[in-house]
Amino acid sequence: MIFTSSYLLSLTTFIYLGAAVLYLIAWVFRVEKVGLLGTFATGIGFLAQTAGILLRWVESYQMGYGHAPLSNLYESLVFFSWMTILVYLFLEFRLKNRVIGVFSTPFASLAMAYASFSPNVHDEIQPLIPALKSNWLIAHVVTCFLGYSSFAIACGMGLMYLMKSKDYTTGLLSRLPSQKNLDELMHQTIFFGFLWLSVGIITGAVWANEAWGTYWSWDPKETWSLITWFVYAIALHARFVRGWMGKKIAYLSIIGFISVIFTYFGVNFLLSGLHSYGAPR
Repeated sequence: MIFTSSYLLSLTTFIYLGAAVLYLIAWVFRVEKVGLLGTFATGIGFLAQTAGILLRWVESYQMGYGHAPLSNLYESLVFFSWMTILVYLFLEFRLKNRVIGVFSTPFASLAMAYASFSPNVHDEIQPLIPALKSNWLIAHVVTCFLGYSSFAIACGMGLMYLMKSKDYTTGLLSRLPSQKNLDELMHQTIFFGFLWLSVGIITGAVWANEAWGTYWSWDPKETWSLITWFVYAIALHARFVRGWMGKKIAYLSIIGFISVIFTYFGVNFLLSGLHSYGAPR
């Protein structure tokens, strides 16, 4: 069956890609109007993606399933992309700095490209398996992906920090935020994501107890979620207690996001467990 929502969501892949290119041009050539176009394109893509997600929800009801579009790999990739853009737009509005878009929008466009065009990802709307028929589904997925999206942005900032290894006064890297600002933004974004990942793990445990009668079963995805949690916990602890800043936190932000990617993809493709329903068929 062909879903109208899939066409609309696929379109956002190209909109986000175009926005990333516009942000890059604005950064390289220092053309403010092009950066403004990047923001406009990102906003249009976000609205189109929001409409696509809502339409997919309606299509689910029309098929008699009636569940939120958060239940399989395709839908989770779309939601991750949507959340990443939401966090980014908030930061751009707050900081009035579009350079961050160069390092943030690619995460969203790559997630959408993989969801839309990979032969390993299927966009069918299917009935929920019994374990997913819970009111905890939305709470768990939303909180976890708000954390994951924040970590994606923090990873982008970590890359920016490492690129700007010293305070350049001229050239391309001089247009990046100062290392002091990037360090503080990394910390704030990691802390924000850490809080939401913590809530996500807690809601997941409650959901697991409801579905399987145990709060924790050392399922591969549970284990890797905990590993990811510890990576960011170490980063925050090292900053608060040991005063770590700069490159150390930048490296941890990148390592942490690699752990996020493995938690998200590696478990589905390489390991089996209670969360394998998200894997491609």
